[in-house]
Amino acid sequence: MKKIPYGMSNFRAMREEGYLYVDKTMYIEKIENLNSKYLFFIRPRRFGKSLFLSTLENYYDINNEKDFEKLFGDLYIGKNPTKLKNSYMILKLNFSGLNTENKDQLKESFLLSVKNSINALLGRYEGILENTEEIREKIDQITDINAVIMTLINEVKKVGKKVYLIIDEYDHFANDIIAMGESEFYREIVRASGFVRDFYETLKIGTESVIDRIFITGISPIMLDDLTSGFNIALNVTMDLSLNEMLGFTEEEVVKILEEVGIEEKEREKSLEELKELYDGYLFSAEAEKRIYNPDMVLYYLDSIVRYKKPPRNLLDDNVKTDYGRLNRLTMNEENKALLERIIKEEGIVAEIVTKFSFDRMYDEEYFVSLLFYMGLLTIERQEKTRLFLKIPNYVIKTIMWEYIETNLKKEYKINLNLNELRKTIEEMAYEGRIKPYIEYISQNVLKVLSNRDIIKFDEKYIKVILITYLVNSKAYRPISERETEGGYIDIYLERDIRIPDIKYEWLIELKYVKKSEKDKVDKIKEEGIKQLKRYRESRGLKERKDVKQALIIFIGKDEYQVIEV
Repeated sequence: MKKIPYGMSNFRAMREEGYLYVDKTMYIEKIENLNSKYLFFIRPRRFGKSLFLSTLENYYDINNEKDFEKLFGDLYIGKNPTKLKNSYMILKLNFSGLNTENKDQLKESFLLSVKNSINALLGRYEGILENTEEIREKIDQITDINAVIMTLINEVKKVGKKVYLIIDEYDHFANDIIAMGESEFYREIVRASGFVRDFYETLKIGTESVIDRIFITGISPIMLDDLTSGFNIALNVTMDLSLNEMLGFTEEEVVKILEEVGIEEKEREKSLEELKELYDGYLFSAEAEKRIYNPDMVLYYLDSIVRYKKPPRNLLDDNVKTDYGRLNRLTMNEENKALLERIIKEEGIVAEIVTKFSFDRMYDEEYFVSLLFYMGLLTIERQEKTRLFLKIPNYVIKTIMWEYIETNLKKEYKINLNLNELRKTIEEMAYEGRIKPYIEYISQNVLKVLSNRDIIKFDEKYIKVILITYLVNSKAYRPISERETEGGYIDIYLERDIRIPDIKYEWLIELKYVKKSEKDKVDKIKEEGIKQLKRYRESRGLKERKDVKQALIIFIGKDEYQVIEV
């Protein structure tokens, strides 16, 4: 039984210590055969980027030749090695954790980060480079980032070797600066004569001699447009069809993982269904056929299943939740906030994905939507005429969106609910089969507050989002919006959450909204709604389920409603 490598990104340690490793080494061959030697590839946070970089590092490192069979022998690339294996000195840079307080401190920490990486290289290749101690002392005295890089390039040139440059988190500091709203600070470092642009120009010069290959990764193309003239050699392969499955797990891989980590055969199908609903759904190329599971989340979930024989209490790892906290910072302007609310209501948006970002247009609609795609908050659903329909990929990302709504309501409209009272109404729905107390509580304490301010445009979809939002953290239900059945799409299906299996009642809810001026249509709407609910209840997959209650909820204007249990 393989150990679960949750949170690990060290390829060598995983291979030597008996951890599960999903073989992605066929992509080493694919990227080596691409038309460019200098590649730019981005994926959402915690999507396996660092592990893949560690795999590249171990494969190409000239020092690892003696360990090649041990590390790669049973993997695809071990059986199909390329001519470039173990032929490079590796320079690995990581730009996370830099001090972004001001320009001088950023420049200083950037320089220190580069120097530390070069010192690591000097230590690793002492037997190849001449006089590494002298080189280290020389570099230590240099205060110019580009001079540091050129010193290394000249020393490597002397021994006739080539460098494979790997840059992880290339955009981390830029994202922090943008999130702080420091536009002038950002422009100073990446535009003409900015030290970041100068750094990339120096790397470009290095490709004329010793830097033979470059692989850059991060979570957004935020600096690509601004760096273009200084570093116009990188090929952006983020949405390349052949690399859609390079990071993350395909369904076939998840099936194999369940077996390898010791999930019993009778439990595998149930676990796969759960993982699919929670963490699957990503598509990074419109032409790709296989959707991708978030790998970090799959391992997080399975770690709990293997150790405690039950799912984690929180379906989203707190580390990931923190990463998505920047969503609030990106919606500080009214346009982005309104757009995000629209996406949540509609559960997607028709858009085109922008492959290069210019900071000056960060708040244009297509740029903001593209950023949500790169962050993993939206993914490709289908081609829609000349553009793409982007959707929220899975249940856990929907919970992030719903929690964003709740946080926003609390902050903007001072809606602070008595959580004990709210929980009681949800428990009445779950254990006693009474839905009206919950609807009454939300109507009085949320919808009425909003309607009194005349700020939001009331409609069925907005009400649905509000009703779902306040259910999510209860862990009693897993709300499913627009669940497809043969009878149509259920507005809200409240499925019992597997973390609290003794929930007695599930719910089919049909929502209707009519203006006060159209109140005379309520009887007809009621008749249609009841018919819809009966059709849903008779559909495959629901007909056999016990204890499923049905409710038609009709909101009339902003302060009146009817609940009809069928």
